[in-house]
Amino acid sequence: MRLATWNVNSVRTRVDRVTAWLQRRDVDVLALQETKCRDDQFPEERFRELGYEVAHVGYSQWNGVAVLSRVGLDDVEVGFPGMLTWAAKEGAEPAAEARALGATCGGVRVWSLYVPNGRQLGDPHYDYKLEWLAALRTAAGGWLTADPAAQVALVGDWNIAPQDDDVWDMKVFAHSTHVSGPEREAFRAVVEAGYADVVRPHTPGPGVYTYWDYTQLRFPRREGMRIDFVLGSPAFERRVTNALIDRQERKGKGASDHAPVIVELAD
Repeated sequence: MRLATWNVNSVRTRVDRVTAWLQRRDVDVLALQETKCRDDQFPEERFRELGYEVAHVGYSQWNGVAVLSRVGLDDVEVGFPGMLTWAAKEGAEPAAEARALGATCGGVRVWSLYVPNGRQLGDPHYDYKLEWLAALRTAAGGWLTADPAAQVALVGDWNIAPQDDDVWDMKVFAHSTHVSGPEREAFRAVVEAGYADVVRPHTPGPGVYTYWDYTQLRFPRREGMRIDFVLGSPAFERRVTNALIDRQERKGKGASDHAPVIVELAD
């Protein structure tokens, strides 16, 4: 089975690229983040034509996550237990954002995750990010406590670079989000709950990234960040035979600012 994750940065804008890539890479399960559309706007039929079942949650032109699968799509769950809410405007009622979607695909419980950005140190959204990650750690740890043999994959855009060599120049990010101690500790807490980074052993750094900002020629200058991950439970990790970051898909007109990440699993 071939499982992938991709922050597509607007699925309606890039549906042609995504469908062509799915066929070229022969992907069985694809988790998407930042789809930037409501459920009724998601181009579901384009994926169904290729044999994929589709689950998507999106409430507006922001955020949005999906799981596409041609190996089954069962027990779809919007949001994980205890997931934090956010008030988009001052004085507004807090509500759940479209940032987490779970589904069982070919025996693997796949969670497509779009972790809050954090914006800047000291911003309320930064605190929200840390609390959101703490809730994820609690939920994810609970799944393995309930069933240590469960195959679980936490995949997506984590908006965290957990190691110094996951960014092109730590001096540039010294006072920024994504690399702060509390964010890295929150990432490690999920790992310590029983989830391994199954991609890094096959794509060692430094200089191996999944995201490049559109500005200042970051991509051709190879000035990126590794912030997209597949964290797998022990039973999932044992099935991983290979993994890659498809940097080629970041090239060309109309590309997302993220590259897809692919994991290959033994039967």
